[in-house]
Amino acid sequence: MGTLNCRHFLHFLLKCVLIFSCICGLSVGSELSFVTCGSVIKLLNVKHNVRLHSHDVRYGSGSGQQSVTGVSAMEDSNSYWSIRGTSDASCARGTPVKCGQTIRLTHVNTGRNLHSHYFTSPLSSNQEVSAFGEEGEGDHLDEWTVQCGGSVWKREESVRFLHKATDALLSVTGEQYGRPIHGQMEVHAMSSTSQHSLWKVMEGIFMKPSESPTGSRDYSHIHTEF
Repeated sequence: MGTLNCRHFLHFLLKCVLIFSCICGLSVGSELSFVTCGSVIKLLNVKHNVRLHSHDVRYGSGSGQQSVTGVSAMEDSNSYWSIRGTSDASCARGTPVKCGQTIRLTHVNTGRNLHSHYFTSPLSSNQEVSAFGEEGEGDHLDEWTVQCGGSVWKREESVRFLHKATDALLSVTGEQYGRPIHGQMEVHAMSSTSQHSLWKVMEGIFMKPSESPTGSRDYSHIHTEF
């Protein structure tokens, strides 16, 4: 099988596992207590009980880029995001994400990265958050720093995401859209720290490191145990 066909097959396999996990409410690698690079996750805003979401619907104002919202539905496949490194710092699959580490969150279904800039958000007039780029490649405005309390991002803890370029926190304050995305909440960025900017990992596929025969870590394989 050629490299390109192999990549397409792996992408198809990942989508199948995501759909199965979505329907059955299962998580892969559920024994892991920390979040790892290469994992595909859903993020819940703790204050408003909505999951970080995107879709191929563009803002009618501001940047005109792909919109990012919060949805209450647990099973929506448009709420999956892949944890990736930045153009300057790789994020080896299966390695724990450290507190203070800068990452990209790539929307699985559209291939665009969680993004922010100084455009004004449409409902609250805070800082707009969008999805930007193609096939996972955007720019430096796609970078977010994980703020957590220990050495690594633990799955059970609530964390914040600081937009590296603008020092604003990924937030939800409860404003709701009308048509065509009725009931979905605005996601934006704010400079102030509050309960509105706390997020927790929920459903997902969590990649874990394996042990090589010599006992050293081997990150070259994907492990997806149910």
